[in-house]
Amino acid sequence: MACIVPPPPLCQTEDLGSENLQRLAKQLQFYKPTKTADKVEENVELDINEEPCYVKMRERRAAVLICLFEGPEGELRVILTRRSVNLASHPGDVALPGGKMEEGDKDESATALREAMEEIGLDSSLVQVVAKLEIFLSQHLLTVVPVIGLVPRIEDFEPLLNTDEVDAIFDVPLEMFLKKENHRFEEREWSGWKYVVHHFEFESKQGEFLIWGLTASILIRAASVIYQQQCPFFQTHLPDFQTLQKTLHTVDSNVA
Repeated sequence: MACIVPPPPLCQTEDLGSENLQRLAKQLQFYKPTKTADKVEENVELDINEEPCYVKMRERRAAVLICLFEGPEGELRVILTRRSVNLASHPGDVALPGGKMEEGDKDESATALREAMEEIGLDSSLVQVVAKLEIFLSQHLLTVVPVIGLVPRIEDFEPLLNTDEVDAIFDVPLEMFLKKENHRFEEREWSGWKYVVHHFEFESKQGEFLIWGLTASILIRAASVIYQQQCPFFQTHLPDFQTLQKTLHTVDSNVA
């Protein structure tokens, strides 16, 4: 039997201050992930049916925080990190704050908030969680749940980096993930299937950063949902890795 996860409580939009953030919160609080993603989640969680589903979920699940705030001109910006070069996995890569679910985490939102506090010192009291996106799959079949959180008082955030995990923090405009500028893609192959990987280059006072792979796919999806548009530039003849994974899992479930 699949896990039944209760919906998150409705956020208090009046606490967000800005009219733009209030409007965004109201837009997102009723967002429902696509059914294709539900099929992926069901297949992954039922892979070992002798274990309780909540145990399986915690072993195979991670969460990341898409932390949004308003920039000086009212634009939406998202907080990103660069992973420490000393880490065993993905050293030096740009990432969203996040990590694997732990036993004490109530849900994916708790995981994302805890990891953001541990990695960059972001106090959860500054963040208003408003939605979760579709499940994403890493190439190691770890399920990753993106949690969207709004920060109305970004001036109260004083970054404190855990240098064992993070060596830089920066922010970028969310809308850049729907634009052609500073974007390129490359073709790759996984289990005999070809797919594309998106790359975005960003330059700031902190240096030059490359945002690619799973992080880029999540932010493309987040920007598409929030701005309610798809960028035709990304509609190539090959799917990205996430689309390929979801398609294969859907095919497998239909065959079964």
